[in-house]
Amino acid sequence: MEKHKRNRAALFDVDGTLTCGRTWAGFLEYYRQNGLKRGTHYAYLAYHYPLYFIHKLGLISVGQFRAPWAANMAWYVRGDTLEEANKAWKFTIEYIEQFWRQDTVAILNRHKEAGDLVVLVSSGPLPMVQKTAVRLGADHAIGTAFEVANGRYTGRSLKPTCIDSYKASMTKEFLANAGYNIDYANSYSYADSMADIHMLEMVGNPTAVYPDDNLKKLARERGWELYPPQSKMD
Repeated sequence: MEKHKRNRAALFDVDGTLTCGRTWAGFLEYYRQNGLKRGTHYAYLAYHYPLYFIHKLGLISVGQFRAPWAANMAWYVRGDTLEEANKAWKFTIEYIEQFWRQDTVAILNRHKEAGDLVVLVSSGPLPMVQKTAVRLGADHAIGTAFEVANGRYTGRSLKPTCIDSYKASMTKEFLANAGYNIDYANSYSYADSMADIHMLEMVGNPTAVYPDDNLKKLARERGWELYPPQSKMD
């Protein structure tokens, strides 16, 4: 296997970190605007919104809520060919153009200019994360893969869902298999949620970007960098 020279990485979560909106909202909007998969949509919301309220009551973690939310997005492309599903991925990338956080995109660009390996790590559908990486000029994308059989999506996602501890383990496995020998102690990660905690912990330079309240508190306790600076967030 070819070994790559770059050994410092910059890992970026997408939703809430590089965007102020949610890419999944664009994905669902594609089906709404085109009048597609209405039954799927109602079933999806009926299944997941109760989990949202259970999470808000503090009975399950943000990761336990978001993991099935991300995995079951595969329901929408059930029976679609790769070309048919590509229309939804393309629409989503166009939809999120209005939601980029230009300041954190600028941080990503500085890492590119410094020669760092820039990797997007998201719980979202892998094809969508890959298109986002192309849009931003990132080197690699890691996300939740959907099962394909005989050229069509089956409606199932492949385990594991790229969230919580799997964000870290999938990233390390992907980069090792790609021939990188990453110095994680000298690397960077950027994320906004407690569901990203393991990705933040895996590097020597973690930054909580526009963090939720729980991550902000933890970042302060651990002395992690907060972005934007505290005075702008409080």
